[in-house]
Amino acid sequence: MSAIATSVMTSSVINGLLSIKPLAKFAKSRARTMMMDRAESLGVYWRDEVRTLELRGQEGGGINAIWEAELKAIANPNITYPEYYTTSFHAYEEGNLGWLPAMEVDVAARAVHARIWPEGDVRAGVKGDAGLRAGYHQVLREILAETSAAAPKDIIDLGASAGRSTFTLQETFPTAQLIAVELSPYFIAVAQYAERQRLSSGSRLAEATPRVRWVHAPAEATGLPSHSADLVSACLVFHELPAMAACDIVTEAYRLVRPGGHFAIMDMDPQSETFMKMPPYVLTLLKSTEPYLDQYFALDMSETFERAGFLTPRIVSSSPRHRAIVGQKPVA
Repeated sequence: MSAIATSVMTSSVINGLLSIKPLAKFAKSRARTMMMDRAESLGVYWRDEVRTLELRGQEGGGINAIWEAELKAIANPNITYPEYYTTSFHAYEEGNLGWLPAMEVDVAARAVHARIWPEGDVRAGVKGDAGLRAGYHQVLREILAETSAAAPKDIIDLGASAGRSTFTLQETFPTAQLIAVELSPYFIAVAQYAERQRLSSGSRLAEATPRVRWVHAPAEATGLPSHSADLVSACLVFHELPAMAACDIVTEAYRLVRPGGHFAIMDMDPQSETFMKMPPYVLTLLKSTEPYLDQYFALDMSETFERAGFLTPRIVSSSPRHRAIVGQKPVA
């Protein structure tokens, strides 16, 4: 049996198992426990960090009092959440629409990305997440330097989550004006708190860069003006999307980018050796928390970019299991 046929059969069996609710629930719980234990063993104190965020609300006279007030100020009451977004993500039944996923997303990223790099690499362990993002932005800088006359002045970060991708863009392009678009108002609340913490730390870079504008909106319908950005970025977003939503976001990015500007993605690389050789039980745990992973792996990103109007994108490995995809909008 060929490797492709074996992979298809394995995927079919895994999807069948995950369709059984008790098994799916067990897999999600196991995946979450594994991530938390991994984080603690590496020195990422998952439980303590999340507890610190939760207790911050007590400053206002009750648990989450401040958080809830900030959520109300952020949330756009006119948003209708797409059906794909209200499903379970990352072992949370509420998906991204809750305080626990918003408060855990940063420690979860550091835990998951801690094993990207091989032992002995300076980026291994707790530095893995920073190394992953640095690799993406290095590719981004190089491609933009080849194809653009100047650094981007206006940047839109789609699916900004709790701000880690936004802040890394800010560090990479410190003079740019950034707009961070995120569909979960809970994530935006945590991101804005993180931004204030960065400012209060006395960092010269944080003080010198323009403040981020946070927008509560879906990435496929941002409501932002057309041709308003030199660079649109989506970091670790596309593996969480069904194919139709992914195509809609690429189309929206094309609308937002100025002629000559770029749309860039950093996400899992389905062709990497890591995923090609991943043991079935590990793949089962991964799929239990990523409901649209099959659709992402099957989507031809080059064709999707070109169909939206971008020139053929550059696809470059940015980590042992991630890729950067950068497409330019034609000047005319």
